Amino acid sequence: MPEARAVDAVQSVDRALTILELLARVGEAGVTDIAVDLGVHKSTAFRLMSTLEAHDLVEQAGERGKYRLGVGVLRLAGATTARLDVVQEARQICRHLAATTGETVNVAVLSGNSALYLDQVAGSSSLQSHNWVGQHIPLHATSNGKVLLSELDPARLDGVLGALPGYTDRTITRKARLRTELADVRERGYSVAVDELEMGLTAAAAPIRNAHGDIIASMSISGATFRLQDGVLATAVEQLVAAAGEVSFRLGWTGRE
Repeated sequence: MPEARAVDAVQSVDRALTILELLARVGEAGVTDIAVDLGVHKSTAFRLMSTLEAHDLVEQAGERGKYRLGVGVLRLAGATTARLDVVQEARQICRHLAATTGETVNVAVLSGNSALYLDQVAGSSSLQSHNWVGQHIPLHATSNGKVLLSELDPARLDGVLGALPGYTDRTITRKARLRTELADVRERGYSVAVDELEMGLTAAAAPIRNAHGDIIASMSISGATFRLQDGVLATAVEQLVAAAGEVSFRLGWTGRE
């Protein structure tokens, strides 16, 4: 029955996580020890270990029949650490940018087929600003999204882009036009979205790079369209690009390929 399979799946996930916690605590353990700790048959423990090993989450420790945490755990931890580093290094710069421009400043990263907001600082012009932290937003209709897409290789870009729903009559809904827009973003070094996600909202974003020059996040300013026009927007964008560049510098980017 579907419900029974769902219960079995949840139980398997719970046991797999218990194994990872056990190995983190003791360092190494054999299948027999793991089976005893879980209270399951040895064959069940072996199947769980085989699955975790296939995903590089555990690995065999030499030829002693014992297992330890694998490099897959390091990859997961590294991704989390990288995000925390971005937030930590960007926080004061975001505060300064919000104070200087008066607009809301956000930091976002690519997460699957959307942009995930990691941090937000509200500016003085923002009244009861919506808190986007922890929320996913569409890539094609936002300045952050377009920056995060701008340097993806064609194959990955195709994999990330699905349907392009329209949110306003200004939203880009054709992939060919979006690709042209992304080329412009690469050329300019920043993106702008005017009334594309919602009417009356203008945003601009610039890339945050790691030591290798890869875009790992984006920083944006957003505010009312009637405020962010012409010279005001141009000045804010200049400050934004400088701020994102400062975060990149703190993360090891020197500006050289």
